[in-house]
Amino acid sequence: MLLSLVLHMYSMRYLLPSVVLLGSAPTYVLAWGVWRLLSALLPARIYQAVDDRLYWVYQSTVLFFFENYTGVQILLYGDLPKNKENIIYLANHQSTVDWVVADILAIRQNALGHVRYVLKDRLKWLPLYGCYFSQHGGIYVKRSAKFNERDMRRKLRSYVDAGTPMYLVIFPEGTRYNPGQTKLLSASQTFAVQQGIYPKDLKSAYYSDTATSMFIAAQFTIGLPVLKYVLTPRIKATYVAFDSMKNYLDAIYDVTVVYQGKDNKGEREESPSMTEFLCKECPTIHIHIARIDKKDVPEEQEYMRRWLHERFEIKDKLLIEFFDSPDPERRNKFPGKCVHSKLSLKKTLPSLLILSGLTAGMLTTEAGRKLYVNTWLYGTLLGCLWVTIRA
Repeated sequence: MLLSLVLHMYSMRYLLPSVVLLGSAPTYVLAWGVWRLLSALLPARIYQAVDDRLYWVYQSTVLFFFENYTGVQILLYGDLPKNKENIIYLANHQSTVDWVVADILAIRQNALGHVRYVLKDRLKWLPLYGCYFSQHGGIYVKRSAKFNERDMRRKLRSYVDAGTPMYLVIFPEGTRYNPGQTKLLSASQTFAVQQGIYPKDLKSAYYSDTATSMFIAAQFTIGLPVLKYVLTPRIKATYVAFDSMKNYLDAIYDVTVVYQGKDNKGEREESPSMTEFLCKECPTIHIHIARIDKKDVPEEQEYMRRWLHERFEIKDKLLIEFFDSPDPERRNKFPGKCVHSKLSLKKTLPSLLILSGLTAGMLTTEAGRKLYVNTWLYGTLLGCLWVTIRA
């Protein structure tokens, strides 16, 4: 009985955020749709400014649950930019919570409405939001040979020409790192070999004991470190984004994230899912930021490939020291000064009340409920049709 009650309370922790965030989706999309129609004859910059403000409202509601509600402790290290800039945000990818971490940093720069993502192509089929993310400036990409460079350049240049503020989030690894997925880690090393980053005769599995010994020995000989806690980054999206916006950008933010669970003993574990995070299974997030001026980024693709890999070598060293340092004083933290950053309720609660109030008001009338259901149904169908036509 007691165990059942505990499990019930555990499940309730993420029920409220799920109901509010999913339940308010039709309200948000309706508000955006009305503004899209009203602004049809207005300059693009006016539409974009209001759209960014609407996006701020929704994302700050998200942050109410992912910061204030969970009580997670945010620890910041490295370069802590305070002013809004046009940037590319590059981070290690390990959890479905990673996109929220970008919001966590953006709201502290008053740039939350300017966050836009490079997304996996299959996410365009998300109900309601699949279409909206593209409208807000998100870019859906396919991997390898199916990557459409021309479309990405076209869209980014249109934003540059319109003077659209850019906080463009890219996860160069392309998929989430999981320490338990040895096949994925092996494939990552094979990809590095194919790209010429590692010697072509070293294609062995990363976690095979004999092969690993040979691999490490060879890397030591030629001075290339083995990536242990990150995957080999892919260059295409980063290169196209930088090349398309280099005269518009201020910097690149190289962000390294660690989710530290409450039972963590200093070992690298699988990062929390959204459900686990909302159930307060991750009391601390460590975020290291390196601000890189655009003049320090090589412009030619092959040089940028090597530069990007070097950035991930730095990430790997940070993570190795975090988890594996023989010095207990250096373990479970990044090097340098740490800033405890707590998000004020003033930044999130008003948006929660507005969005929840509008949704509740709509559901109190029969006409409102009908509009709500039709938005879910027809909005999803029209969104899927739109992204299909665009594809």
